[in-house]
Amino acid sequence: MQKGDVRLLLDNIRSVHNAGSIFRTAETIGIGRIYCAGTTPIPIDRFGRRRRDFAKVALGAEHLISWQQVNTPLALIRELKSQGYVIIALEQTKGAVDYRTIHVSDKALIILGNEVVGVSRQILKLCDVIAEIPLRGQKESLNVSVAAGIFLFGAL
Repeated sequence: MQKGDVRLLLDNIRSVHNAGSIFRTAETIGIGRIYCAGTTPIPIDRFGRRRRDFAKVALGAEHLISWQQVNTPLALIRELKSQGYVIIALEQTKGAVDYRTIHVSDKALIILGNEVVGVSRQILKLCDVIAEIPLRGQKESLNVSVAAGIFLFGAL
């Protein structure tokens, strides 16, 4: 169970399956809110109707967790930072630290990025910590929803 106020920012996730899966995982660990930025699919369509494809994966988590669509993720990050949130991105980049060294127990915003290009450089510049999951195989990345589950259960 999560302590404090931990939130997620989904930065241009492209797959409805990945977004729904992250919602489901986030709800099981007690994430306080999910922000969906850019192209990230949300639980309702443009007419305000429930998305069946999202609900099929989220299995009702979209009704149990607070979420918000945001147009300006940089402004959101700056606002949360001014409120004392620690900004953590999960990304493979120079200077990233092993996710197993991160223990989140207070106010934090965890950022997950696009399946192909990751978290944007503008967002990475605003982060307090960039964490990565060490990989041993030949593939250079994990599916974003799998990485979210590993990181969230490891850090919380």
